[in-house]
Amino acid sequence: MVAHFLIAFAAAALAVLLALGLIRLADRRFAGAQAARGLEREIEPIVFLFRHQALVDATAPARALLASLPGEGDWQRLSSWLGMRLPEFGALLPDLGGAARVELQERACDQPLRLRAEDLGDGLLRLTLADPAAENAGILVDSLSLGAMEQELEILRSTMDHSPMLAWRQDRQGQVTWANSAYLSLAEAKAEGQTLWPLPQLIDLSARPAQANAAAGSARRVQIDQGGQSRWYDCHLHEVADQTVAIALPADAAVRAERSLREFVQTLTKTFADLPIRLAIFDRDRNLQLFNPALIDLTGLATGFLTARPTLYAFLDRLREARMVPEPKDYRSWRNQMNTLEAAASSGHHVEMWSLPGGQTYRVTGRPHPDGAVAFLFEDITSEISLTRKFRADLSLGAEVLDALEDGVAVFAANGELLISNRRYAELWGRAAPATLDDHVAIWTETCGSSPGLAILREALNAAHPDEPLRGAMAGPAGGLLSWGLRGLSGGRLLLSFAAPVPTLPVGSEMPRVAEGSEPAESAAMSRALTG
Repeated sequence: MVAHFLIAFAAAALAVLLALGLIRLADRRFAGAQAARGLEREIEPIVFLFRHQALVDATAPARALLASLPGEGDWQRLSSWLGMRLPEFGALLPDLGGAARVELQERACDQPLRLRAEDLGDGLLRLTLADPAAENAGILVDSLSLGAMEQELEILRSTMDHSPMLAWRQDRQGQVTWANSAYLSLAEAKAEGQTLWPLPQLIDLSARPAQANAAAGSARRVQIDQGGQSRWYDCHLHEVADQTVAIALPADAAVRAERSLREFVQTLTKTFADLPIRLAIFDRDRNLQLFNPALIDLTGLATGFLTARPTLYAFLDRLREARMVPEPKDYRSWRNQMNTLEAAASSGHHVEMWSLPGGQTYRVTGRPHPDGAVAFLFEDITSEISLTRKFRADLSLGAEVLDALEDGVAVFAANGELLISNRRYAELWGRAAPATLDDHVAIWTETCGSSPGLAILREALNAAHPDEPLRGAMAGPAGGLLSWGLRGLSGGRLLLSFAAPVPTLPVGSEMPRVAEGSEPAESAAMSRALTG
């Protein structure tokens, strides 16, 4: 009995397990069918319903598409996007009438788009979008991948929309197939606020140079007129598949800077043209970059040679051929001299004097400039050198004339400084002449002693500038008498002269007596001799 009971229990348990397995398998199949039917329900068509370009209704995928499109206004965003994908869309709408139904399909694309436009009457327009390659098919994408793609798409879209540069794509026929917000804003501004599709070409890319077609990323500067003002852009082109990607960077600041630089250079050029100094500027490679007309007048070099931007050494060689540089003993020493000139001018301020065989004298000044450039200034100082030599000769002649005088002569400035004296003066009072008048008076007192004649001279020197010549006598350094003369010169200067000693009286003659308190004999005798 027990064995039969166990067998029956095992059979019943097996039957129960088998039933549970069948029920679970049926539930799985039913759940899969429900999920498939749900997926089919979720794959809704993209349908828009507009009344006079105002959105009346749309399916969930259609509203999601509108939310992802840039711009303002439902009709504007959708029509701009459809115009980029389907260029015929702009010309389609005016042809719809009654219950017309027109279908358009994108052809030049890997994922074509099909558009069905239906006029339902009463101003209603129904637009249906479909992907022919994905009809009746659902694509499952995990949420993380979809979120990453949407985030990257949003970053790229916001970056392009907030960029000041113009970016667009156009096909081989020149029609714009895509553009960023900056391009759309500029197109709307030129169209007085209206959005037209296909978008107009703001920059004609067909006018670019031939070499730009072959060189990827080549750039050219273009000008766009807007509202009576000109805006400049640097346009870069890239060929991608069968379309051209163009990026136009704003270049207004660069154009203004280049215009200011050009005007500044023109001003400098006009200024250099009026300078009498000859100017030659060489760049860091020692090629002539700038010169003024005075350089041509001085050197006599051909204008074509200078405008060909010769090197520094070619320029100096041509000057040597024209005998405009000092003639050295040999060419090697001349080349070494020119190397020294170039090195000294590039490292700091350098000046040389060139004495030419024809008698001219040039002063060559080299000055370093930024970025390794160097400038040379050529000045004809022949007249200046001649004047200096003549002045020096006159000074030498005057010194010889003063030294030839038998009287000692000295000239003092208004502040008492010794300006000039002759050889006789140095013999009388010593070779080491002091600098000031007070020192000279001290030497006279120390050499000759205190005497009434010296006191009168001291008073005359300390008095005001004399209008008439003054004369007197004093004891000389070697005995006897010296006559002195004082004359006022221009600028408060004084001319003081000491005459040769007065001849002594004959032997046996008596000196004239003077009363007590009267003028000493030496002064009285000298006064009678001077006044006659």
